[in-house]
Amino acid sequence: MNPIAPPTPSTSFAWLFFALLTVVSWGVYGVFLHTGQVAMNDPVHGRYKAFLFVGVAYFVTAVLAPLAMLVLKGASWSFPAKGVAWSLVAGIVGAIGAFGVLLAFGAKGTPAVVMSIIFAGAPVVNAIYSLLQHPPAGGWAKLPWPFVLGIVLAATGGCLVSLYKPAPAAPPAKAAATTAGTALAAQAAPAKP
Repeated sequence: MNPIAPPTPSTSFAWLFFALLTVVSWGVYGVFLHTGQVAMNDPVHGRYKAFLFVGVAYFVTAVLAPLAMLVLKGASWSFPAKGVAWSLVAGIVGAIGAFGVLLAFGAKGTPAVVMSIIFAGAPVVNAIYSLLQHPPAGGWAKLPWPFVLGIVLAATGGCLVSLYKPAPAAPPAKAAATTAGTALAAQAAPAKP
């Protein structure tokens, strides 16, 4: 069984462009979200303030943009209940995941570790859930070994990136020297009555 069919001359690679667009967008998502949280200058509620603006951005991107596309493309306005329900579930689990990212940052997780765990773990969860929904032809024993190896490597990669991430750079020597000098000056100053 060959899991990857060779591309034919008529095959469009637009899907790959959009998939890579998502990889880049979600790859910087955690760092941008953490930066927004810190920039709120509110150590207690900054993550909630940042998430509020994530919601505003979702509204603009995930509500106004599709509405415009539906109008421009002349789509029907029929929304079957099952499609609406599953789409709402997808939105809820996506929002819970985004909120979980912020809560992980609030619990002292760093973007490098948190996002590595998420982006290594999510494909594993996706693969397992998809297989449960659509069992493989020939049964579980017939899973291609490269597929199983890919799941193991994704999980291992997430662990390794999290465990062995590089330490952040030390602050510049000039700033450290200034801070040390200020501290010495404060100690040497006479106490005021």
